[in-house]
Amino acid sequence: MVELTLPKNSQIKQGKTWPKPEGATNLREYRIYRWSPDDDENPRMDTYFVDMDDCGPMVLDALLWIKNKIDPTLTLRRSCREGICGSCAMNIDGSNTLACTKGAEDISGAVKVYPLPHMPVIKDLVPDLTNFYAQHASIEPWLQTVSPTPAKEWLQSHEDREKLDGLYECILCACCSTSCPSYWWNGDRYLGPATLLQAYRWLIDSRDEATGERLDNLEDPFRLYRCHTIMNCAQTCPKGLNPAKAIAEIKKMMVERRV
Repeated sequence: MVELTLPKNSQIKQGKTWPKPEGATNLREYRIYRWSPDDDENPRMDTYFVDMDDCGPMVLDALLWIKNKIDPTLTLRRSCREGICGSCAMNIDGSNTLACTKGAEDISGAVKVYPLPHMPVIKDLVPDLTNFYAQHASIEPWLQTVSPTPAKEWLQSHEDREKLDGLYECILCACCSTSCPSYWWNGDRYLGPATLLQAYRWLIDSRDEATGERLDNLEDPFRLYRCHTIMNCAQTCPKGLNPAKAIAEIKKMMVERRV
């Protein structure tokens, strides 16, 4: 695998420019990051021309059009195509977002597509999210209780349920974490905005009875406190969430428990 952050003496080379579709009059240029573990070359940018009269309006539509009609070796992740699964997260026109909800008409000039930044690349637009998912698992994102299990369900008031709004909607696309400079430099120890937003979601769930243990798990100079409120996470989140606010609330809970 190769890091998207390349060594100083390395650069992304200009790759192949594929022929324009015959007879097409409404073309859109796409420049796409390519790298394969089977190639000895440095990463490159291949150029494609998409017939927009034969393609849907979203960037994901164009990528699949390229894969189906021009270059079947192009590799990417996608699933729901509705902004729900987070699989097609990538860097488009300089910002992390979901390819399935990013309209090509919102971009001027050539559409430049890269994998999520500062992550190991498996192939082309597919980053290795092994560490990201392991960090999410480390905060034990499930309901933990010590009280006897109720006969029917754990009850929650409407007011307590509303506290989870803006948290539970996270789809773990990793757009926020991979836009965070603190995560770039300390991703092996800093949990990152996505995981910490999920941690806060369980910390304030009125049904959960492991608040103390959860806070103990986060009490570390790196796991929580590498956040410097740069706010890239909130700006790039495709669901409009605010991980930086959630992280600030966790820090506040840390202070209050010591009083």
